[in-house]
Amino acid sequence: MNTIGTLFRLTSFGESHGMGIGGVIDGMPAGIEIDMDFIQQELNRRRPGQSGIVTPRKESDRVEFLSGIFEGKTTGTSIGFVIYNANQHSSDYDNIRDLYRPSHADYTYSNKYGIRDHRGGGRSSARETISRCVAGALAKLALKQLDIEIYAYTSQVGPIMTQGNYADYDLSLTESNAVRCPDLAAAARMEELIRTVQGEGDTIGGVISCVIRNVPVGLGEPVFGKLHAKLGEAMLGINAAKGFEYGMGFAGVEHRGSEMNDVFYSDENGIHTRSNHSGGIQGGISNGEDIFFRVAFKPVATLLREIETVDADGSKTVLKAKGRHDPCVLPRAVPIVEAMAAIVILDNYLLNKTHHL
Repeated sequence: MNTIGTLFRLTSFGESHGMGIGGVIDGMPAGIEIDMDFIQQELNRRRPGQSGIVTPRKESDRVEFLSGIFEGKTTGTSIGFVIYNANQHSSDYDNIRDLYRPSHADYTYSNKYGIRDHRGGGRSSARETISRCVAGALAKLALKQLDIEIYAYTSQVGPIMTQGNYADYDLSLTESNAVRCPDLAAAARMEELIRTVQGEGDTIGGVISCVIRNVPVGLGEPVFGKLHAKLGEAMLGINAAKGFEYGMGFAGVEHRGSEMNDVFYSDENGIHTRSNHSGGIQGGISNGEDIFFRVAFKPVATLLREIETVDADGSKTVLKAKGRHDPCVLPRAVPIVEAMAAIVILDNYLLNKTHHL
């Protein structure tokens, strides 16, 4: 399955060490002005080599649109695009041609298909997510017409976490540091931890938080296709994602219903809730409050140290990874989380329009 979405759909293609990564986007509304600088900035936020705490691989990640845009606006037809790979070091992976890297897709992929591209993980590489950032950037441009805003940020690295929730921070500060954390004191400690782990040839995981503002009431379905389920599917489809929770999530089990219920009130702007433990979604449908959720990411599986494994014949061996790898995926995953959220929200907005004449 290489496609996500129902009305707004992305189909992606390509491998990290092939000619390039690309995709086809269907269902993009017509007449949306294309801001190429904005799209490139979204790709720059994801690309490697942007700081000392991410992989040093150098890629310009310039997107080339092939169709669906005319005189700077979307035409409503399919949008084809490609980003050519330019800085592969495929020889770095020669030593793993017949080995299974622990916690990677090597073993499962080989058994499922009977063949695998060992160079950087092939289709399983996180480089595939660049196509999601292109689609997400286009979705953001469409959502901008509706004043819908999406902000993601690093809220935890290892044991270091922000102490407040998204409402306690100036989210414009997220891009002011390499970790992408609006809590500047926590960001400094996170970066120090990542550099320490990096120096040890190890990796570390953490959590990305995301808030979606100004979502209209009514997005999502009451049974299958619940909005939080669609968001969860999108987030858990990101490489290294291991957990998803929205609203109070797992922390809510410590409270009673009398503490967790979001009480309604009304004013001149309509009906709202006094609290937002539900995370902006009730009964699988958006209620107009801020949607917020958290995504847990595991430590990157590739370690720059020796580790036991087996080869394709099941014989014990030792793997010593080569190449350029992230010590922590979170800084580069922030724009991917935003992109996937934008894809889901735009798709569900368009679906909701089909319920009314």
